[in-house]
Amino acid sequence: MTEAQGGPPKSCWAKMVPELHVTDIAASLAFWRDLPGFRIAYERPAERFAYLEHAEGAQLMLCQRNGRFETGGMAHPLGQGVMFQIYVTNIEPALAALATRNWPLYLGSREVWRRVGARDSGQREVFVQDPDGYLVMVAADLGWR
Repeated sequence: MTEAQGGPPKSCWAKMVPELHVTDIAASLAFWRDLPGFRIAYERPAERFAYLEHAEGAQLMLCQRNGRFETGGMAHPLGQGVMFQIYVTNIEPALAALATRNWPLYLGSREVWRRVGARDSGQREVFVQDPDGYLVMVAADLGWR
């Protein structure tokens, strides 16, 4: 893709989009496209930057580390103290992709019910780390009880 290709996300611009500083843009793109299922909305190859979107609305930016906007020391695993949650309708494709690639799980697939107000909200979730150690939860809604 050339810098002139691509465009804004199909689902419109999200109100808040994290930009992850990564060590190797190719490795990060492979993870984010193949496992949680993002696609490139647009990229700037000369800057080693890509804007990603998921079919269900999540958006994310990746930029290979270049020293800009690094407000402190950067040690692996990156993103310490933050977890990214991606909600999908069906978690099975992500689980299958993780298994096919033998990707290590931070916390295996599980069903969890959490108190929200007067009811419990359920989800099936799995936790993994991307190539730079960013913690990612992929989850599917199980409803209320």
